[in-house]
Amino acid sequence: MQPAFSVILLTTLIGVGQGLFLALFTAQSYALFDLLVIENGRAFYTQGSLLALLFLGAGLLASFFHLGHPERGWRAIAQWRTSWLSREVIVLPAFMGTVFLYGVAHLSGWKPVLAILPSGIPVDASVVLGVIGTLLAFALFLCTAMIYACLPFLREWHSPLTVFNYIVLGGASGFTLASVLAAHAAPELTRFFVVWAVIITLFAWIGRSASLIRNSRLKPKSTLQTAIGVKHPKIVQKSQGFTGGSFNTREFFHGRTHSLLRSVKWSFLFGVFVIPTGLLAAAAADSEVSGRVLAVTFGVQYFGLMAERWFFFAQASHPQNLYYQVIA
Repeated sequence: MQPAFSVILLTTLIGVGQGLFLALFTAQSYALFDLLVIENGRAFYTQGSLLALLFLGAGLLASFFHLGHPERGWRAIAQWRTSWLSREVIVLPAFMGTVFLYGVAHLSGWKPVLAILPSGIPVDASVVLGVIGTLLAFALFLCTAMIYACLPFLREWHSPLTVFNYIVLGGASGFTLASVLAAHAAPELTRFFVVWAVIITLFAWIGRSASLIRNSRLKPKSTLQTAIGVKHPKIVQKSQGFTGGSFNTREFFHGRTHSLLRSVKWSFLFGVFVIPTGLLAAAAADSEVSGRVLAVTFGVQYFGLMAERWFFFAQASHPQNLYYQVIA
């Protein structure tokens, strides 16, 4: 398939925002049960919520560049009963609204106690918003991933690993960014986020490696003979079927060489997993973690994620490419 830069930005940016919010609420949950002590929680949660909103908003903005008629974008919600894309269009603004209210609750200090747990722990409004936001974050991961995983004819995507990888890759980048934020706003939380970032990145490494191995073993269900309805044992294609380019040849095939695909694959494996894991592990072992090192780690990982998402789209082979193989 032809990777669309706008969709690459959309999926990676909102993934960071979702992962960052999950990191914020994870820290609050630990603090709620006295497993963490946060000295400047108000500023940390407020700044984190604002940063998550910026990434989510940037991703939403990027999505408009993929629309032929952006002014009609609101119509995307019409097919919410059957379309994962429509569900994504609904869940994303709902999630952004919840993140906004979560940040406002911490900034204003408006935290009325809504319930008391049997253990005596008070549950205030920010906790309820955090739970709702967490559910919406995972729902958004599911909607985004299922846009691709629900397509049986694109076998590279049609797998539960697609959903798993979207979740853990977004989580890894979000927790890495949370460690950067903590290094500046709440140093006592830095190591906590670094350790979690390492764990989630390792899970993402396993999941993405599993999908690469799976996809490398896929064999086409169709052949050139079945594609054109000719049963002759030896068929060699000399033309793409058109005298010039077409929508089919532009949108369903990237036109890049196998050597470039291999280079991109190894680039994202090192950029998303190897280098960040090494830097994060070193940071976890250091009692005084440098915010600059963590910022570099996030930058490397995010650009690696962009390469990973490009490869994700480019690796998918549309069945029609059996016919439109070459350009004469």
